[in-house]
Amino acid sequence: MSRNRTLLLLLCAGALTGCATDYLNNYETVTLAAGDTQKYNSLLQTVDPLNPASKNTAIEGDGARAAAVAQSYKFPPPPPPPPAITVNVGNTGD
Repeated sequence: MSRNRTLLLLLCAGALTGCATDYLNNYETVTLAAGDTQKYNSLLQTVDPLNPASKNTAIEGDGARAAAVAQSYKFPPPPPPPPAITVNVGNTGD
């Protein structure tokens, strides 16, 4: 009986160590670069990291043109017909 008990104990210990190694391979952070505080601090102290043109909110555009583009995405034009293929059957007249 002690041999069976020892075997059962070894199997349980092996199963638990397998779970522990799988747990250690997982990270508890959102990304692998979550602890990169030096890079975060340098980006935080940057004066203006954005493109100056990104502050322009008066984007020039035509509403009718934008509506036509939206319609072309919603209802695309039909594809062009396939090219005509001529098949000669028989004698060419030689």
